[in-house]
Amino acid sequence: MRLTSKFIAISAATALLCAAAVWILRSGESARATAESGEVRPVWTETDWPFGADPWGKGKAFRCKAEDCGGEVQLYVRAKLGFCNCATGIADDGDLDQMGDLALIGKATPIGAGREIIVGPMRGRSRAYRVEGHRNAALSLAFNQRCDMVAATALVGPGAPASLEPAVLAFLNSDRMLKWAEIALGL
Repeated sequence: MRLTSKFIAISAATALLCAAAVWILRSGESARATAESGEVRPVWTETDWPFGADPWGKGKAFRCKAEDCGGEVQLYVRAKLGFCNCATGIADDGDLDQMGDLALIGKATPIGAGREIIVGPMRGRSRAYRVEGHRNAALSLAFNQRCDMVAATALVGPGAPASLEPAVLAFLNSDRMLKWAEIALGL
């Protein structure tokens, strides 16, 4: 198999897995993590915003219980109007570090390089972090529309799979969250 054929096969498999995750989250069925396969099917429940006031105001907070995500996951999402570089958006990891909301959860150090993401019509970046002084890991995501952006931070507790990024992205791409982003960003 040539390198191009392998790349196409891997890309197709990745797209199929992402589409399956989106279908599961949008189907309305009760989703659960299956112990036998380790498959994660998150159920996101809205909770109260746990952080104090700051210039960006309150956002939305969600929880995925350990039995649904393989470990406790907290997801914090909020709009930041006028905070994004209007010309380039969130173009690199430095932009994500500056514009994301990791400060809400404490000092964090990157685990590796970030990557480009797409949420609805918006583009941005995602990157995994180690939270200092805790056994938790974090995922920082930020995406923008013109000069406005959404910052999302997932705090992943011990026992959760190393990468919940596809599940978090599927939730952020759900009709519920895209409608919220549209209203919050005034699109």
